[in-house]
Amino acid sequence: MEMKSKTLLILYATQTGNTLDVAERIAREAERRACTVVIRSTDDYDANSLPAEDTVIFVVSTTGQGDTPDSMKARLTVFWRFLLQRNLGSHWLEGIHYAVFGLGDSGYQKYNFVAKKLDKRLSDLGATAVVERGLGDDQHPSGYEAALDPWLSSLWSRLNEIKPHFFPKGPDFLVSNEELIGLPKFQVTYHNVDDIDSRLSTATDFKYLQMQIGRARSMSSGKVPHEKCKPDAFLKMVKNFPLTRASHEKDVRHFEFEFVSQVIKYEIGDVLEVLPSQSPAAVDSFIQRCNLDPESLITVHPREMENRHIDNNVNTLDVPIKLRTFVELTMDVTSASPRRYFFEVMSFFATAEHEKERLQYFASPEGRDDLYQYNQKERRTVLEVLEDFPSVQMPFEWFVQLAPPLKNRAFSISSSPLAHPTQVHLTVDVVSWTTPFKRKRQGLCSTWLASLDPEQSIYIPVWFHKGLLPPPPPSLPLIVIGPGTGCAPFRGFVEERAVQSQSGTIAPTLLFFGCRNENNDFLYRDFWFSHSENDGVLSEAKGGGFYAAFSRDQPQKVYVQHKMQEQSERIWNLLCEGAAIYVAGSSTKMPSDVMVAFEEIISKESGAPRESAVRWLRSLEKAGKYHVEAWS
Repeated sequence: MEMKSKTLLILYATQTGNTLDVAERIAREAERRACTVVIRSTDDYDANSLPAEDTVIFVVSTTGQGDTPDSMKARLTVFWRFLLQRNLGSHWLEGIHYAVFGLGDSGYQKYNFVAKKLDKRLSDLGATAVVERGLGDDQHPSGYEAALDPWLSSLWSRLNEIKPHFFPKGPDFLVSNEELIGLPKFQVTYHNVDDIDSRLSTATDFKYLQMQIGRARSMSSGKVPHEKCKPDAFLKMVKNFPLTRASHEKDVRHFEFEFVSQVIKYEIGDVLEVLPSQSPAAVDSFIQRCNLDPESLITVHPREMENRHIDNNVNTLDVPIKLRTFVELTMDVTSASPRRYFFEVMSFFATAEHEKERLQYFASPEGRDDLYQYNQKERRTVLEVLEDFPSVQMPFEWFVQLAPPLKNRAFSISSSPLAHPTQVHLTVDVVSWTTPFKRKRQGLCSTWLASLDPEQSIYIPVWFHKGLLPPPPPSLPLIVIGPGTGCAPFRGFVEERAVQSQSGTIAPTLLFFGCRNENNDFLYRDFWFSHSENDGVLSEAKGGGFYAAFSRDQPQKVYVQHKMQEQSERIWNLLCEGAAIYVAGSSTKMPSDVMVAFEEIISKESGAPRESAVRWLRSLEKAGKYHVEAWS
């Protein structure tokens, strides 16, 4: 009989790093119970080894409309597709125990789809669930931790009953947090090298700028597997103008950028990721508050942990970088809120007793809701938290590990490379809001982009990625729904078809747009109208159409789905001709409301029952002809 591992295995699949945070918390709690733990990313684990394990805890996230994280996609053939093989049989994982915790957002239609699907497949293969799957919800007032806390309590209780060998010192044994905290998992080495970074820090050559960013981000604790550290290109802003009225509550901008390094080929429907710039004054304040030397030359490496493996896949380079540059490019100290473990570690370094007690309370399950009100709801930054707890003097290594990573911001590209071969256009909502305590907050990247003057020579590091909206061939009829900034990718679609129509025939395009007021936030009004006339892409002469819903211009609210109902016959005729459906915009109710509208239209126009319309739309999804890109 094959010997089972006596180590608790935690497998995580991450896109944003949240699942790694959860996996590490589970590992810490296991270690407090004297349990030996191994953490692996799914892209660093051979699924064929699962039958040799004893117990496996899976932490997975669902992104967008039910999508699998990149680290599961990237190794799909050796992990997920391996699990889906029919020849594995219903006894392949017999004797294996497992638990699944999923991270998702109930604002999306396919809430925690990946966790549910994985849970069912493991059960189908004969594995036994230790506890019912846990489903964390970003929409909950306390975030995913509201579900994680009770789920972990049940997990340890049940494991103690069925797998006592994991806990050699008994079910009631707990190592104190003070004993367990040990060393941070990253080590910072300081170098006595004169001017080694000066060439890079002052360089204008894009190759050196690219290297500098790549070096810093390859050493970051927040590096996600398969994430490219070096930017694909650098852009320079050439246009920055508002699409909304100055008096309107929202500020939506149109940005145009030109390539200043190499030109990257992209397609309509692609996504541009931008590395935002933090406030230099705020970065300096953080460095000063932590008593650090901004000119220090450092390298950052993962530190080996005694009884668990942390998979970072960090390809660190041995060339030092200035501490200030590292903070500026990798650590979000000016906009993102730290996680709960940050407060727990801070409590060990607080010398004022009242601060220590408050931090310990925040880190406890009892203080979770109060921490949420203080931290997440107010969007406190690392710098603001440190200012509230002045007695805390924490080693820089802990900040490297625990400060939120500075993340690229993703935007749907709103231009066509056929129309603008050396440019990229974006449509960006400049984010701002007021917290419950009346504090003004702003989105880091959108505010920074809006502040840029095209006359300045600011080089913006960017990465290009495939989005969820594949470019359609010109012969494919389209029905597209893009309210608000959801119209961004479809501006590129229309530009592309306008160019294609000059040399060939294009299929009809119906476009439905929605906003609040015709006079305040009708984005790209002149653009849509120009393509709706004179045999344009959206003109009736080309079989197309443009329809706008203004929700607040009359007593009865009118949304895109109402405009769709008005054009039900045209929509049905295009669907019968093989049209594809594209939907983009807010993830709240819009995608599901649009889906319901399609169900009603198909049922009404075909005379078929509603259930048949639902099946018809599902077949469209499976055929790759119903695409949704939605965001919170």
